[in-house]
This record gives sequence, structure tokens and C-alpha cells, in this order.
Amino acid sequence: MKADNPSETVQVMVRMRPMNKREVAEGSKQCVRIDKKVNAVLISETSDFKNDPRQFTYDAVYDQSSSQREVYDEGAFPLVESVMAGYNGTIFAYGQTGCGKTHTMIGVKDDKSQKGIIPNAFDHIFSFVDDQTNDSKKFLIRCSYLEIYNENIRDLLGKKIDTKLDIKEHPDKGVYVQGLTTCIVKSIPEIEKWMDYGTQHRMVGETAMNKDSSRSHSIFTIYVETSE
Repeated sequence: MKADNPSETVQVMVRMRPMNKREVAEGSKQCVRIDKKVNAVLISETSDFKNDPRQFTYDAVYDQSSSQREVYDEGAFPLVESVMAGYNGTIFAYGQTGCGKTHTMIGVKDDKSQKGIIPNAFDHIFSFVDDQTNDSKKFLIRCSYLEIYNENIRDLLGKKIDTKLDIKEHPDKGVYVQGLTTCIVKSIPEIEKWMDYGTQHRMVGETAMNKDSSRSHSIFTIYVETSE
């Protein structure tokens, strides 16, 4: 997902979050350090990192001072550009509850500096469409939103959200979710409305690590069709 290494099909980037209020209150010590020069994460048993810390190298790394825009521009912008050129692309946020996935992917949509990858992708896609649309070129943008909870698939945009959907395979379009709702969207406020609607219906519950844990996996998909 990083611009300076476009040949890789799958790229992995790691973002380090700052300590939360609970960790600070408990007097926890920082045991992770980011080395951006070599794209490495250092993990040590001591906070002074003197005892030969373990090192793990990735395609890109970000420390707690990294901005939302920096993560988007380096990690997501090239991928969205390739989607607008006709390729498939996926951004997959992985980590335990409380590690910062929601902040990185969604952030604070009403604060421009705190927007996550998904709201920034909305801006990116519709800005591209506005610039490219003309009398001979048209775009159709659709979205879907599903949740995987207890090995069941729920349609977060459907009329019957608790209906269990099945995964099917088609010789032409491959693996798909049968009966999944797709909504046509023509503006940023419209796609934000559908995302907010789906998010309200996600399964949530408090855990020891995160009082607002989603308790599930979700996939928000944007479909871009172009005709000339």
C-alpha cells in the first residue's frame, strides 16, 4: 500500500498508538519504538531499550506522532488511485481490541485533521469523479456494508439486518455474499449517511481493553463503475 514500492501485491504497515489514559494511570512503560529509517518496530522488555530489543521490519511504520493524513497519503492514496483506474483494492485493518483500528480507519469525521482512511477515501473518490465526469464519461458509485459476527454475516444496510446471509461463488464474479444490499450514492454526505446507518447496527460490547469494542468484523465496500 505504499507509493515507493508499488510492485508488491500485498504490503503491510504498522501504526503505533500512544498509551491510553488507563495505561498512563497504571504507570505503564513504553516497550515499543518505531524506526522509520529502516521501517522497523523495536520491542524491548525494558523502557530504555538497552537489552537487545527484538526488531521486525515492514513496508511502512508510523509512530504515535503520525497524522491521519500522513497515513492516508502514504498507505491508502496509491491504492484508491489504482481502484479509480479499474483495479480491485483492499485495506485490511488488523489488531486486538483497543489498538486503534477504528481511529485509523474512521477517525473523527467532523474534524478534517482527524479523518480516518475511509472518510478520506470518500473525499478522494468523489473529487476524482467530479474532475473526470463529462458528456462522454460517467461514473456509478455504490456501497455495501456487512458484519461478520459469531460466524454469521449480517447486512448492515438491509431492511432485515438480523437475516443471515450466505457466501456463494460465481464463475464470473467469484466469491460474493448472496442478497447483500448495495446502495447507489451520488455525494459524500450520501455515502456518509449509509456508513453511519450501518455503524449504528453493529454489535458492540465492553471489554477489558476497550469499553466500545465492536465485537465483530465489518467490511465496507465501495464499487466504482465507469462508462464511456
